[in-house]
Amino acid sequence: MDQTSPVAAKIHRAARVDHAILRWRARRARDAGYTATVIPYTGYGSTTWLRVLGRVMLAKPAEAVPTETTGARGWRSFTSVPVEGAQVEVLVNGTVRTVEADGSGVIDQLIDVDLTPGWHVLSLSTAESEPSQAHVFVVDPAARFGMVSDIDDTVMVTALPRPLLAAWHTFVVNEHARATTPGMPVLYERILAQHPGAPVVYLSTGAWNVAPTLTRFLSRNLYPPGPLLLTDWGPTADRWFRSGQEHKRNNLRRLAAEFPDVKWLLVGDDGQHDEAIYTAFLEQFPDQVEAVCIRQLSAGEAVLAGSSTKREHDQTRETGVPWLYAPDGAGLAEELESIGLLTASLTEPVVEG
Repeated sequence: MDQTSPVAAKIHRAARVDHAILRWRARRARDAGYTATVIPYTGYGSTTWLRVLGRVMLAKPAEAVPTETTGARGWRSFTSVPVEGAQVEVLVNGTVRTVEADGSGVIDQLIDVDLTPGWHVLSLSTAESEPSQAHVFVVDPAARFGMVSDIDDTVMVTALPRPLLAAWHTFVVNEHARATTPGMPVLYERILAQHPGAPVVYLSTGAWNVAPTLTRFLSRNLYPPGPLLLTDWGPTADRWFRSGQEHKRNNLRRLAAEFPDVKWLLVGDDGQHDEAIYTAFLEQFPDQVEAVCIRQLSAGEAVLAGSSTKREHDQTRETGVPWLYAPDGAGLAEELESIGLLTASLTEPVVEG
């Protein structure tokens, strides 16, 4: 496209520079013998449609086909070169469909299917690559409960200032250094045991580059599997950087439209924006929220997260939906039990009178 055209003039200069650099890097990588390969991400959908997620990157032909659990780690995931506008074949249930990656190599496309509820495996490939397998969760039409969870400071303790969080994700090669929030895996296990087959969605402002790392973290710490809805860092057509808050709002609205009969348990933290984002969602979709669980950060964590004040716990009265606060998974479990949204644990000790 001619950059002097009226359409090009509307594109932010940062985006034009970013695309030019990516194309230059892609040419260099191609000259070095790199070819397109697909990194699959967990998708979701219904019995009639799927949201297919993944990313097309340039890699050495000798490298193993990446998966969500064996993808690049740390800084390598941010230095990989995406393939702009790649054509990707999706093989599901014996039928092949073609989807297109965006300008950053991200695949986020809907396809028509005819599948039964539960987990399925589909195949993603380009003309240059070997097939990569992606898992997708098909939500049962009878499902009436689901869970949306934040990641940083909710299921994973970061304990770093927000401005350094991106660098931490980028340069910490060994993800074993990341700690899980106490009690949260057990809480999620209990919730899913009470609602078998419920969809679980992890919604974060993190970059798609760290999806394989986050998937390994969640699996290793025994969190239930589910799609990660992340974002692509960098400039957009109208601004220097994408809005993480808008990314969360858009995906929550999308989930509400895709599954109008599901009532969601929204889980986040009080570090920065989760309370405001969930409040806005509640105002728009009051009948699609079961409750809101907010993990309370410690005083030190709150300072690092950039949260200078604590909101008054009056959201329940204002919204008519339970807002539950606790510093860890065990405390949130007690809060859910107290209002009847979680059955008492059978492993709790019996106190004899």
